[in-house]
Amino acid sequence: MATTTTKTLDDLFLDTLKDIYFAEKQILKALPKLARAAQSEEGKAGFLQHRDETQGQIERLEQVFEILGKPARGKTCEAIQGIIAEGEEITEEFKGSPALDAGLISSAQAVEHYEIARYGTLIAWANQLSLKDAVPLLQANLAEEVATDKKLTQLAQASANPKGKRAA
Repeated sequence: MATTTTKTLDDLFLDTLKDIYFAEKQILKALPKLARAAQSEEGKAGFLQHRDETQGQIERLEQVFEILGKPARGKTCEAIQGIIAEGEEITEEFKGSPALDAGLISSAQAVEHYEIARYGTLIAWANQLSLKDAVPLLQANLAEEVATDKKLTQLAQASANPKGKRAA
C-alpha cells in the first residue's frame, strides 16, 4: 500500500501557481487569434495590448517560482482550455456576423474572471505563507486583470450598442 503524505497549503499554492502559469501561456497563444478574428480596430488593438501584458504576467509568475526555488512549470488547466475552446467556437459560428465582437469580448471576460479568481486566491495564500516577495508580483498581475476586465466591459457595452450610443 502506498503511503499518503499530507498535502499542505504550500503544495496547494504551488499547484495553483502551476495552473495559472499554464493558463497564461495558453492565453498568450490565443490572443493573436482573437485579434485576427475581431472586426473592430478597437477590439484588435485591445487583444494585442493584452498579449503584451500577458507576457509581463508570465515573467512575474516566473519570478514567483524563483522565490519558491522551483522550476517554472505549468500544469494542465482544463478550465482555461475549455474557455479558450468556447472562444474558438464563437469565432467559427459567428464569423462575419455583427455579433462576433460581442462574442469574442464575452470569451475574453470569462478568461479574465478565471484569472482574477486565481490571483485573488494566490495572494491570500501567499500572505498566509509569509511569501512577502511574491505578494506584490501577484498583486500586479491581479491589478492588470481587473483593469482589462473593466476595458472589456466598456467594449461589451459599445459592441452591444454599435450605433455609438452608450447604455446608461
